[in-house]
Amino acid sequence: MRRCRNATAKTSVRPVLETQWQSAWQPQLIGTLLFLAASQRLLLIEKKTGHGQGKVNAPGGKWELGETLGQCAQREMREETGIDALPLGCVAELRFVERNGPQWLGYVFVAQEFSGVPTETAEAKPFWCPIDAIPYQRMWADDAIWLPQVLSHGLLSGDTAAPPLVFDLLFAAGELLDHRQQQGANFSLAMHTPRRDLL
Repeated sequence: MRRCRNATAKTSVRPVLETQWQSAWQPQLIGTLLFLAASQRLLLIEKKTGHGQGKVNAPGGKWELGETLGQCAQREMREETGIDALPLGCVAELRFVERNGPQWLGYVFVAQEFSGVPTETAEAKPFWCPIDAIPYQRMWADDAIWLPQVLSHGLLSGDTAAPPLVFDLLFAAGELLDHRQQQGANFSLAMHTPRRDLL
């Protein structure tokens, strides 16, 4: 499975990026998602609290001091579902350009190996979903744009040389207005460097 590339790693935890709508966009928050696949099923959650409450998505959350992005993905999976999963690698970078709210930079990891039984927590209600029956109508609008590519490109294809997927996503008060995929882009942050400064 492809590992996240470090070719364009920045020294700051908050990179300044060029998006389709802003030439100097900077995230306020950085987080991860981890999609676990087993037996043609995905482990998804119904979010019970916080950002995205009531929506379906993968386990995920904010990057914390002292951990790599991959460790963040593992920790959030464990905290929200009770599952210990081993990320195979990072597949996508999502730049959430929000006109009326916080700016998020997200990293999408995938996994196939895990231990434990999905358990409901205070944060999330996990459930297994057939890969061919993902409930996009209960998810963020942008998920239907990039998740099929993540699955075919990073989780199910086995193509270890495929370049990363990088998406710019324009929102206003949580409503998706526009989206663009950046061709030939690399990840903006180093995957194996622990976070050392405050956002």
